[in-house]
Amino acid sequence: MDHTPSVRSSSTGRASMSVRTSATTTTTGAIVPPSRSSLRTPISVPPIEPPSSRLREKRLTPELGRIDLKGSGNEHEAFALRDELDMLQEENDVILDKLRHTEEQREEAEARVRLLEKQVASLGEGLSLEAKLLSRKQEALRQREAALKAAQQTKDGRDEEITILRTEIENLKDDTANAMEQLQEAESEAKALRTMTQRMILTHEEMEEVVLKRCWLSRYWGLAVHYGICADIAGVKHEHWSSFAPLPFEVVISAGQKAREESWSGGDDSDRSKRVRDISDLSGEGNIESMLSVEMALRELASLKVEDAVILALAQPRRSNVVRQSSDPKSSADPKLMDAYELSQEESEDVLFKEAWLTYFWRRAKMHCVEEDIAEERLQFWINRSGQTPTTHDSVDVERGLIELRKLGIEQQLWEASRKEIDQPSVTNGKMTAESEASP
Repeated sequence: MDHTPSVRSSSTGRASMSVRTSATTTTTGAIVPPSRSSLRTPISVPPIEPPSSRLREKRLTPELGRIDLKGSGNEHEAFALRDELDMLQEENDVILDKLRHTEEQREEAEARVRLLEKQVASLGEGLSLEAKLLSRKQEALRQREAALKAAQQTKDGRDEEITILRTEIENLKDDTANAMEQLQEAESEAKALRTMTQRMILTHEEMEEVVLKRCWLSRYWGLAVHYGICADIAGVKHEHWSSFAPLPFEVVISAGQKAREESWSGGDDSDRSKRVRDISDLSGEGNIESMLSVEMALRELASLKVEDAVILALAQPRRSNVVRQSSDPKSSADPKLMDAYELSQEESEDVLFKEAWLTYFWRRAKMHCVEEDIAEERLQFWINRSGQTPTTHDSVDVERGLIELRKLGIEQQLWEASRKEIDQPSVTNGKMTAESEASP
């Protein structure tokens, strides 16, 4: 009677343990051992049915016998087993909690896996797009590389062309510098030749003087032939100079008349000082050789004293008349008859010829300001003598006038003045050329 409660408590404890175990097993439906493989693939455990009443009775009958046999000595062991069972139950609860927690982690992991799969799929699509873009970029890069190679080749060719062009430009600069030097040398030579040409070509006035001096030579060599003076050369000289001046008297008289008219009208100095511009005059009548040949011929005429001999020959008839009249006492008593004695036609022509000559040269002397103190007076003197019948006094005056003309060197001074007029335009043109070269 006394051991019955203990047996009941023991049975009750086991039954409760078995019931808790079965309930726990029934509730979960599956027991998974705590291993890594069971966490991923849980194993289903069939439910454990509780023992029937018959078996429980059969079981309790021998237990009660043993309990009765053993007595209270086993109570301590029962308590220990019960404590151990409680500990196991707690451990089982902990394991179940871990199992539930692991299951939740598995579900979360599966959700993450699905999310990752979606991300991988999207990444795969993105990678395919990127692969296409990369292929396009690679193709574009290849095309760009080919274009750069072609551009590099073109650039190299252009660099070579530029180098060649620069070399050609440098050569052209050198050629231009050489050409400029040659041009300057040619201009200097041309300027010198132009100056020489200008000095070689006679002005209009100088050519007039040449013509008048040819007339002088033609007239006096003709008179020398007429009077037999220097008969050995007079004919040749007259033939030569008469070919240049067939009408010497008329030409000189016309020049004197022109000089007299200019004293009243002022004349056209610009036309008279105009130079002969035709270059063909260098080898013709307008060159300086004509003046030199005329001057040499005049000096030859003076050295042979042909002019003095002609004057004596012209005065010979008048001298015979003077001697004849001087033998007459009536004529010698009246000196006025001597003054009124007229000259012969040849002497008159000679006086008129020389008056025109003197008028022409004093007109030019006045124009060029040569012997300014007496030029106006002398010119007016010979202008006033024109138109009168020549007398012996006129013959003496013209001879004195010619001597004065030679002593003063009027012809030489006129030549120098004319040469200065030629040189001044050359200097002016040279200055203008230098200024034009200096200006940008």
